[in-house]
Amino acid sequence: MRYFLILCTALLALSGCTNRSTWRSADGAVWATTYHITYLADRELHDSIIAVMARVEESLSPFENESLISKINRGETDVADSMLATVFSRASEISEASGGLFDPTVAPAVNLWRFGYRDSGREPMDAEIDSVRALVGIGDCALIGGRIVKKSPATEFDFSAITKGFGCDEVGRMLERNGCKNYMVEIGGEIALRGSNRHGENWRIMVDAPVENDSAVVHERLTVVALTDCGIATSGNYRNYRDTDRGRIGHTINPLTCHPVKSRTLSATVTAPDAMTADALATACMAMDVDKAMEMIERREATAAMIVVADSLGGMQVRVTSRFPEL
Repeated sequence: MRYFLILCTALLALSGCTNRSTWRSADGAVWATTYHITYLADRELHDSIIAVMARVEESLSPFENESLISKINRGETDVADSMLATVFSRASEISEASGGLFDPTVAPAVNLWRFGYRDSGREPMDAEIDSVRALVGIGDCALIGGRIVKKSPATEFDFSAITKGFGCDEVGRMLERNGCKNYMVEIGGEIALRGSNRHGENWRIMVDAPVENDSAVVHERLTVVALTDCGIATSGNYRNYRDTDRGRIGHTINPLTCHPVKSRTLSATVTAPDAMTADALATACMAMDVDKAMEMIERREATAAMIVVADSLGGMQVRVTSRFPEL
């Protein structure tokens, strides 16, 4: 028995030595985009990462027919889970802060303009646009006792402009529950950061210049920022646009008019305490007048923005709020 105990002790000690924290990575595809995750941990957590992203999709993806949000859109249920309740509350708050220019209930208009989860295969008629405007307005919806109350039975939600950021935060929270204090979670360009990188420094994040290309992702550096313990997100129309009889249109739809936004703003990069908030604010900035967007960001604590606008000569002008960190 004594020798057996000695052997067990030796095996446990060996196991402890092999479970040292090391830098690990997880890469793959999800939600029609890619993810890249780097984290310091004593074990591989890729299966848990995939499981978290699957739960987010089952709750919030309007592209999944059996997701919770799809069932709510069809009127089959009105009961929100904790994920939907969290995202709904933050989306409502940012909609108010932006004067209604961030609004997930713009979903029917996004679909009409063929950038959503349903594609009619043709450009919308003015009468159709006028019709869906009556359905839009998250301020006329509510979350009461865990139930979603719609403005209209035909009102639909598309939280895509906040879900990727929320997904980053959810993966980050899972990593923290498993003892990770240093990580970078990036899903489709939205990023959640904690702790330090493998060099013991703040994470260095490259912000892409708004280079137009609707068939490939072009990474041309605009700047690099050093960040930690926050979220960062960039929104722009330079990768998701279409040429039509009405001219070139981007995927950002104005919830107040239900028409594509016409603006000099090319891209908006926002840092915030969490990636969910950064994601939504970046989208809001794209729909807003640049001066009002800058004012909105300046009013929020621990939040900053870099907004790129087209100048009159066909070039770009970069505007930053007072707290935006740049190397």
